[in-house]
Amino acid sequence: MNTVATHETFEHPALLYRGEREYVDRTVSFVQEGLDLGEPVAVAVPGPNLELIRTALGADAEGVLLLDMARVGRNPGRIIPGVLRSFADAHPQGRTRIIGEPMWAGRSALEYPACAQHEALINAAFEGRAVTILCPYDEANLDEAVLADMRLAHPTIVSRDGRRVSDVYDWRSVVARHNEPLPAAADAAVFSFDAANLFLARAFTVEQAGRLGLAGQRLQDAELAVAELTTNSVLHGGGHGTLAVWAEAGQLVCEVRDTGRLTDPLAGRRPPARGQIGGRGLMLVHYVADLVRLHTGDEGTTVRFYLAC
Repeated sequence: MNTVATHETFEHPALLYRGEREYVDRTVSFVQEGLDLGEPVAVAVPGPNLELIRTALGADAEGVLLLDMARVGRNPGRIIPGVLRSFADAHPQGRTRIIGEPMWAGRSALEYPACAQHEALINAAFEGRAVTILCPYDEANLDEAVLADMRLAHPTIVSRDGRRVSDVYDWRSVVARHNEPLPAAADAAVFSFDAANLFLARAFTVEQAGRLGLAGQRLQDAELAVAELTTNSVLHGGGHGTLAVWAEAGQLVCEVRDTGRLTDPLAGRRPPARGQIGGRGLMLVHYVADLVRLHTGDEGTTVRFYLAC
C-alpha cells in the first residue's frame, strides 16, 4: 500500500474502507511498509479494530506501539499532544508513521465537532514535518456529513480505487465551521470571578461537583481544570469571567466564559517547548477531561469540559 511520498514533508491521507477484511488488509500493509523501511510505527485505533490489526501483524506487532483510541483519544483534544506529537517527538530522526482513527460510528453528536476540528488541526500541528498520519474512515457506517468533512480535512484520499488528491481540501474551513456557539445551560449554578476571588471559584466547583455526584480523583480533576481556566481568564481573557457547573446525561459539565479571544487554533494542543514557563493550562484541561468543547469569537471565549460522574 503505497501511501507515503518520498520527499520529507508531512503526509495526511484518509483511508476509506468497507468491512473488516479491507480494513485489515490496508492498515496492516501500511504498518508493514513502515517496518520494512525502518520507520517507527504507532497505531491508535478503537479497541476492536486494534485487536484486528494486532492479530494480523502476529510477531511484527512487537515492533509497533499499539494504543486503544477509545481510551487515549476519548477527548479528541488530547490526541495531538498526547498521542501523535508524543510519538513523533520521541522519534525526531527520519520519517515517523502513525495510524490514527479518532472518528468511529460510536462517536456521539456532542463529540463530533471536536473530532472534526482535531482532524483538521493535524495539518497545522505537523506542517513541514517528516510524519505520515493515516486516518481510516468506515465508509459504510459513517454519515455523509462526516465523510464530507473528511475530504476537507485530508489533502489526499486512499480507497479501493487508488490514491487521489482531494479537490476540496480546506482544513481551516472545518475548524471555522465547528467553532460553534455554546448556549448556556438553563439549570446551571453560576459564579462570577475575578482576580480577587479565584480561590472561591475553585471552592464553588468542588461544592457543586460534589453535590452532583463527582468524587475522588474526578473531583480533583474538576477543581484543577477550573483553576487553570479561571486563571487564564484573569490573565488573558479580560480579567474576569463566569463559571457555570451542571449535570448532563451522567456527566459533570463545567464552563468558563470570558471576554478574551483565542487566536491560536492549536492553543492547548501544542506541547510547550523545553524550559517554557506557562502555556500549559488549556492542554492540562484536555488531558484530564473526557471532552472539551470550545468557542471563540469577537465577543469572547467559552471553554466547556465534561467529566463522567
